[in-house]
Amino acid sequence: MVAAFQGKRRFKNEVYGQLARIGKALASPKRLELLDLICQAERSVEQLANETVMSVANTSQHLRALHEAHLVEARKEGRFVVYGLADALVSDFYRSFRLLAEDRLAEIERIRQRFFAAGKGLTALDRDTLLERVKQGEVVVIDVRPVNEYRTAHIPQALSIPLQELGGRLAELPRDKTIVAYCRGPYCVLAAEAVQLLSGYGFQAYRLEDGVADWRARGLPLDIHRETFEPRREKSQ
Repeated sequence: MVAAFQGKRRFKNEVYGQLARIGKALASPKRLELLDLICQAERSVEQLANETVMSVANTSQHLRALHEAHLVEARKEGRFVVYGLADALVSDFYRSFRLLAEDRLAEIERIRQRFFAAGKGLTALDRDTLLERVKQGEVVVIDVRPVNEYRTAHIPQALSIPLQELGGRLAELPRDKTIVAYCRGPYCVLAAEAVQLLSGYGFQAYRLEDGVADWRARGLPLDIHRETFEPRREKSQ
């Protein structure tokens, strides 16, 4: 009897201990930011360090923690180490984690409102309105993320115009249509900066808060160019 109880207790301790590895890996703001970026597209350690304003050494340390929890995978590309998602299920998990935090922690919405309210012309366009206006041919959608993220997956018919190129490519955009910019999701500021730039040049512009992961989670179509963005099939029991 005692042995059976101890066996059950050991089983629970071990399995919950393994689950806790994921929680431990995510228990860092910087690791969450790194995972958010990797959900968009593969990146080298150096690229991730630059985007998160960390040293390469610190970035590598955080990436090792994500790797040890099997959330990301690493591969060599020449002299660089490139990190990508271990599975698209990680992207689904991260999005669910983000939505849970937004639902439970009112501070997140206050922080977002404070940031976006500080800028003028940063009104967001909801996805339903966007879909309807795209069907009517009334809007042009631009993806202002880096090209490698666009190539991984993007909203159909969206034009790839990275933010740093936008100022020099304004002639490609029609003046008689609304421009809708999107980037990585609700915590990304690239689309907001794009809207400010476009508004300054007289365009009617809005940002879309949804990112590619949100689009995919709702069953909306995407142009996908990387197999790793599709989840592996569940193994039969």
